[in-house]
Amino acid sequence: MAPRRNVLFVVIDQMRADCLHGALADAVDLPNLKALERDAVSFRNHWSVANPCGPSRASLLTGQYAMNHRSTRNGTPLPQDKPNVATEARKAGYLPLLFGYTDIAPDPRAHDPADPRLTSYEQVIPGFEEVVEMRLEESWPWRAHLIEKGYDVPPYPDIFRPNGPRPDDPALYRAEDSDTAFLTDSVIRHLKARPEGWFAHVTYIRPHPPLVAPDPYNRIVDPATLPLPERAGSMQDEGAKHPFNASALAKSPASGAVEGFPDLQPTDENIQMLRAIYLGLAVEVDHHIGRLVDALKETGQYDDTLIVVTSDHGEMLGDFHFWGKSNYHAAAYHVPLIIRDPDASETRGQAVSVPTESVDLAPTILDWMGRAAPDTMDGHSLLPFLQGHLPDGWRRHSFSELDFGDPVAPTRWQTDLGLRADEAGLCILRDGRYTLVHFNGGLPPLLFDADGAGEAVNIAARPEAQSDLLRLTRAMLDHRMRHAEGLFARVMVTPDGLQRGDF
Repeated sequence: MAPRRNVLFVVIDQMRADCLHGALADAVDLPNLKALERDAVSFRNHWSVANPCGPSRASLLTGQYAMNHRSTRNGTPLPQDKPNVATEARKAGYLPLLFGYTDIAPDPRAHDPADPRLTSYEQVIPGFEEVVEMRLEESWPWRAHLIEKGYDVPPYPDIFRPNGPRPDDPALYRAEDSDTAFLTDSVIRHLKARPEGWFAHVTYIRPHPPLVAPDPYNRIVDPATLPLPERAGSMQDEGAKHPFNASALAKSPASGAVEGFPDLQPTDENIQMLRAIYLGLAVEVDHHIGRLVDALKETGQYDDTLIVVTSDHGEMLGDFHFWGKSNYHAAAYHVPLIIRDPDASETRGQAVSVPTESVDLAPTILDWMGRAAPDTMDGHSLLPFLQGHLPDGWRRHSFSELDFGDPVAPTRWQTDLGLRADEAGLCILRDGRYTLVHFNGGLPPLLFDADGAGEAVNIAARPEAQSDLLRLTRAMLDHRMRHAEGLFARVMVTPDGLQRGDF
């Protein structure tokens, strides 16, 4: 048997695709990710199938749509018997190592009610060995590192409060001691001692808010060089466009993106400042991803390592006056994906334009390991693209979901719109030209036409759009029916015993 080779699976939290290609790319320099793209295959039409962090990572790691794994909120438990990339990689002989977090609330059936793991959604999905804990609200090893360095370390969220009177003042810690630097140092130090054949899942918190960056990253991007957010009228106009919108605007104002400035007004100057801090954090992550790649080259492991770099979901960043990711707009779901297969030399530098989804990554990694994805996984391996082939029957659309309810503490949407938790949800189907957003709870649909005004104008009520509205609604229904939970979908009990087929 050939010796196992390495897998480096990097997830950047809340990074938009257009930081690399699109509206923001001209204003920010991400040289290491760009260099990796030139030596890999990039997927320019790649979508997260869920958000926020917990649901998006549940889908990323299980290869399942949220409608199947049902861990649809931060804090909604994931059933412990769901196969995921880590549990399946173990069957290929890998020990999956976690440097960071997975944001998976544990299955309460497996724990006593007094177990502290049931007090935080920032827990580890089964299958991974947590080498370095690096969570947003906890991060005890990083805090210990800061204390050892002599910092006065306040509790969360004040640890992420700018150290000065302005939102773009630097963080209380130096760049060499940031959460991003600490995690990278830990990964490099550990992997230098680890025998080859490792599988490392590295998860960066940044550029996830609270938006605070150490010097020089806090002002490395000039706000004056940034394009203004995409808009179609005032904030009041946007709030009146759909019942979902007013609650979303009230729930996540611009001031919520930075810690310690509750009265920050959404002026153009302030918005551009916040966008610049976000991009500065992206520059910092890019620098440290470059360090990871350099470490692989220095140790002679670069050409023995599958490298996957993506994000769990996007960020509105002021587009249409929205902030955060609990939204239906493309900016909340369109994310970068770069894959370098050391054996795929013929496709280096190529870009794939057909729709791919976050559920495809677990099957891809398992396929590269020589392991078939379990029937529960809804995604498909992307290895054929790395080899220059478009698989027969590849999907024509992408599908995403958002649950904006809460069964314990009703959300702003539930309160404002009179929805039960099980009614507060939406699904999104994108076919390249049209985007359909279907809401539960009797809320009206949205339909956007990329050949027209795009996401600026909802055409769902127009008579000439009714045939496309019906066509896409039927396609969404077909999608949900075709991808219903597939644990035993290919298995039959027969007079000849258990038999397995294919679709």
